[in-house]
Amino acid sequence: MDMDLTSEQELLADSVRRTCARHAGLDVVRKVENDPVGYPSSLWEQLAELGVLGLTIPEEHGGSGMTMLDAALVYAELGRALAPTPHLVSCVLAAGVLQRAAAPEVQAHWLPRLASGEAVLSVAWLEPGGGYADAGITSTLSPDGDGWRLSGRKQHVAFARAADALLAIARGPDGLTLALVSPTAAGVTLEQQLTVAGDAQYTVVFDDVTLSAADVFAAGDAWAAWNDAMLDVAILAAAQAVGGTRAALDLTVDYAQKREQFDRPLGAFQAIAHYLADATTAVDGAETLVWEAAWSRAQGRPVDKLAAMAKLYACRTFRDVTAMAQQVFGGNGFTVDFDIQLYFRRAKSLQLNWWDDRHLEQLIAAQVLDRA
Repeated sequence: MDMDLTSEQELLADSVRRTCARHAGLDVVRKVENDPVGYPSSLWEQLAELGVLGLTIPEEHGGSGMTMLDAALVYAELGRALAPTPHLVSCVLAAGVLQRAAAPEVQAHWLPRLASGEAVLSVAWLEPGGGYADAGITSTLSPDGDGWRLSGRKQHVAFARAADALLAIARGPDGLTLALVSPTAAGVTLEQQLTVAGDAQYTVVFDDVTLSAADVFAAGDAWAAWNDAMLDVAILAAAQAVGGTRAALDLTVDYAQKREQFDRPLGAFQAIAHYLADATTAVDGAETLVWEAAWSRAQGRPVDKLAAMAKLYACRTFRDVTAMAQQVFGGNGFTVDFDIQLYFRRAKSLQLNWWDDRHLEQLIAAQVLDRA
């Protein structure tokens, strides 16, 4: 694995960092908390200008056709800035599932629009008490003449209010099946959820929603496509966690150098210094694991275990380091006036979303035990 970045990769990362600084500063992050849309349109437009929205979409569909390592560099910068965007759900997961499971005409309709930022897709996947495995999906797709009827309840549907369509997964006569549903269709109701990160997540209820035959696809094959696309999501969420951890650690080191107690900076106390040393070691380890997973995906190697390991360790590191940072900040760390709490809350959210620790440990254990 070559850890040296090319000049093009360095330019890409720098461009994303400067774009986030201009259009998604922490003041913007604060403003969009609990906002129904959940992200600034100016940031979305600028990321489209950079070609970042289509970074995992093939060039024949208007995308940038970059590697997973390129994408990980982008996500480290998005994580560093806590940039609020629907990129992960729309341009990575939804686009990835369409690439793997949708008919050519469906791909031709949606993928170029996702790559250009003209359209946003969200995914209606998780259900109350259902967990992350396929067994937790109980929503139903029933044949109805030449079309279908969709019924069920989904939660944690990211950016649903801003989406042009929801990519739903439900049980049809032949097994798990995919459907594209308009969030404004008759029988669809959206209710915004309050989350620890203040991001735009919704509970979505499908009450006997009428769908055309063209809206339903991948009958019986949906889960394989979904799970494979989620490996990309896990790697990029891990890269996002690494970027966020580094930013939070930078804030904490700066505070430890400037804040004084007993006429000495906090960093001069051995206990604080060792906390920071441990955090630096952990984030370096997480970054190495993320780059290995991204590099392996770019090389076409199996990443079933690596992607899960990267997500598990990087998000756990993000959460642990930001929790330590709040202790270093003392009472200030728990007030909304200081930025460190923004990182802590998003660290916990990222740890819980896009496969949580328990599910990741099950995935890794399955790989380990299968090889035993």
